[in-house]
Amino acid sequence: MKKVMLVDDEIVIRENIRDCMDWEKEGFVYCGDASDGEVALPLIEERRPDILITDIKMPFMDGIELSSVVRQRLPDTKIVILSGHDEFHYARSALRIGVEEYILKPVSSADLMEVLHSVSRKIDRERREKRKPAYSREKLLSDLCGGLVTAAEAAEAAAALSLPLEAPCYAVVVWDLRCLESASPPGSDVWLETETSLNERAAALGAVWTYKRSRTEAVWILRGQTEAEVAAMLERLKASVLPELERTLPCTVWVGMGSVQHRLQGIHTSFLEAEEDRHLLRLTRQNRSALWDATGETQQIAFLDRTKFMEFLKIGTPAAADGFLREFAGALKHLDWKSSLYGYYLLNDLTLESLHEAKRTFRLAEISGPAIERLQQQIKRIRDWEQCLGYLRELAGVFWQWRSEASGKYGDLIAKAKEFIRQRHASDGLSLQDAADYVNVSPSHLSKVFSQETGQTFIEYLTQTRIRKAMELLQTTNEKTYEIAYRVGYGDAHYFSNLFKKMTGMTPRDFRRQGGNGDESAEGDADESESRLA
Repeated sequence: MKKVMLVDDEIVIRENIRDCMDWEKEGFVYCGDASDGEVALPLIEERRPDILITDIKMPFMDGIELSSVVRQRLPDTKIVILSGHDEFHYARSALRIGVEEYILKPVSSADLMEVLHSVSRKIDRERREKRKPAYSREKLLSDLCGGLVTAAEAAEAAAALSLPLEAPCYAVVVWDLRCLESASPPGSDVWLETETSLNERAAALGAVWTYKRSRTEAVWILRGQTEAEVAAMLERLKASVLPELERTLPCTVWVGMGSVQHRLQGIHTSFLEAEEDRHLLRLTRQNRSALWDATGETQQIAFLDRTKFMEFLKIGTPAAADGFLREFAGALKHLDWKSSLYGYYLLNDLTLESLHEAKRTFRLAEISGPAIERLQQQIKRIRDWEQCLGYLRELAGVFWQWRSEASGKYGDLIAKAKEFIRQRHASDGLSLQDAADYVNVSPSHLSKVFSQETGQTFIEYLTQTRIRKAMELLQTTNEKTYEIAYRVGYGDAHYFSNLFKKMTGMTPRDFRRQGGNGDESAEGDADESESRLA
């Protein structure tokens, strides 16, 4: 049912239009009227009519001014001008603003109702277009990785695509073949051969969805019945598939692997981890290549046991650090730090390995950028062995700080983001960017931290908050379903009803009945509203 509001300074016209039409029979709700634009504006913002009928010439704020403000604040509200002025400049102003119809007085109730039905059909068409999932297989998988789709929406889109979406466990793998660009343009035989090889390996691995993220990147989503099953797929990929591809493909292969996650929203977390893993791997390989080059320029070869260092970081203490590090770094005593870059690359390699281990162990959200740059700047300032030891103490201290803060590190951030959602959930346009701005972090950082700490994506939590509020309103108020939809942030009542059923297993009408509201008239209104929405 569409809500209609009337603004006209002639009381007789307002009363005639209000009383001479059977609004509900025609599928409309007459939600109020006002004598001029200034009086009408706060009512319009409160009641949010689907259709606004307004006169042109009115005191204080005329119809053109009112229409201009409404068009800016409520762009989905359709405006019908009802005017006694058959003048071109009025019509031109109305068209410039974007009104739907310009009707001259006097107008019969039948003619006006015909116009309203025409506008109503246009609203329905626009809402149907908005509700269309318009999901391709690649877009659905991409949105799952990006955390841009709720579980309910993903399930609906997957059903339309006949894609078997549900699985207990998932993990994401990101492939990067960007090094091919300089040798062969996309679309060449080399690229086709590479894509074919990747697809064949994915098919051989088993339950894997794949999609191209860009011209040079591919994403795999691994699925399994148990965490052990998916972990075994990752291990097989690392132990046999990756080495085989590196041997057979005409390029260097970069690959990042995320952790095994449970439920659909975990795909987003695993994808972000795979992205960070790939980034650290690229930095590590580039550094080792430079280390190899530096080895060729100097006879100062040294060996560091990275496995031993990683074990100490995991279980060691600051009190034992000095003795361990002096023994561990003893092989670096003879290096000439002033004339050779060998020591720099060696410590940089150890640093990247430590950051990679921290990310894997503590599930840190953002570790690749500023942390690496700051530590690398410290390495560049090393001029002797004692400064090298000082740096290793600093690196261990950073790791231990992450270790101590890993539990509940983001509690305040998540609490602030959740409070923002609870306060602003009624806003139809609420987005991850809005929440990120509020808590003063990047959207990608908030997205990953939120998923890791709550087990839900931002959109999942927002949807859950809205549906819970709707459940409360259905049980404690007599408001109709479409009114509740607007109050919890959904401009499309039909979409809200479908989403409510997916989340709760019941329509809003059935939920209200089971809730024991006890007001038969309110229940009847809700029933009629839903039947019209259907």
